[in-house]
Amino acid sequence: MKGKGMESDRLQKNERVIWAWYPVTVLTAVFCCVLWGSAVPTIKIAYELFQIGPEDTASRILLAGTRFMIAGVMTIAAGSLLAGKLLVPKKESRRKVAVLSLVQTVLQYYFFFMALANTSGVRGSIIVAAGNFFTILFAAYIFRFEKMTLRKMLGCLVGFAGILTILGGGKALAEGGQMTLAGEGAMLASDFFYAASGCLIKVFSRDENPVTLSGYQFFTGGMILAVIGLFMGGRLDFRGMNCVLNLLYLGFISAGAYTMWGVLLKYNTVSRVSILGFVNPVMGVLLSALFLGEGREAFSLTAILALLLVSAGIVIVNTAEKK
Repeated sequence: MKGKGMESDRLQKNERVIWAWYPVTVLTAVFCCVLWGSAVPTIKIAYELFQIGPEDTASRILLAGTRFMIAGVMTIAAGSLLAGKLLVPKKESRRKVAVLSLVQTVLQYYFFFMALANTSGVRGSIIVAAGNFFTILFAAYIFRFEKMTLRKMLGCLVGFAGILTILGGGKALAEGGQMTLAGEGAMLASDFFYAASGCLIKVFSRDENPVTLSGYQFFTGGMILAVIGLFMGGRLDFRGMNCVLNLLYLGFISAGAYTMWGVLLKYNTVSRVSILGFVNPVMGVLLSALFLGEGREAFSLTAILALLLVSAGIVIVNTAEKK
């Protein structure tokens, strides 16, 4: 009874926090998703700027590591400025930072950067939405944050139908004609670790500032990736100011989006936040069409149907939560 009372008090306290006010939650989540949606075309543009080929795994890992070291510095600096003091994780939080850096940065983005070198921006932007549905399943069956309902399950099934559509359908998936492990398979692996990290942030931010967690796990994970990339022989050739600006923007995407997302997860249920990620694939597809010249694929019947199914699945799950 005491535990239930404490949880009730915590939820009532959260309702008085601005981040738990639904309009603020929605607007902040949409802003995060616009940033994330721009990541797909920005990374593919980075491969062109730094002349990193699909076979150059080492340089991709180094690029990812450099990006997240920059993101870590940005996050810690901004958080410290807002807090009026240097953000430093508690002694007991160091293990949490280590776990998050491994799951959220090293594993998730190793597969993410690999995938974008082997698939189009449009396909990658739609497949990445699977992370939203994995998060619902993780929250219900592994972390036990929430109960799975028939509506939530239906939403997940509709969403996964959209992912299956962009992969070419069941026949193409079985024959492997339109899917590769290094491309679409790697993106699904990235989605898996995205879901796990989202739930871990929900757990860890109960006792630690989510901005502190994000900043230090970004820097730690980025440093690990950068060292691995350098050890494997990777290199980044800065061929102009565009390379610098591209890298700084990639850092800002993570610093801004993940920090705000972590704050939202602290004061809201996982499903209430994660399902608002439908803007992510929509923006990813539109921006890929705009900046990567993939308009033909973006506005094809298959891509539109897949995007509609994914968005419908997220909306269905979103309406599952009683106000």
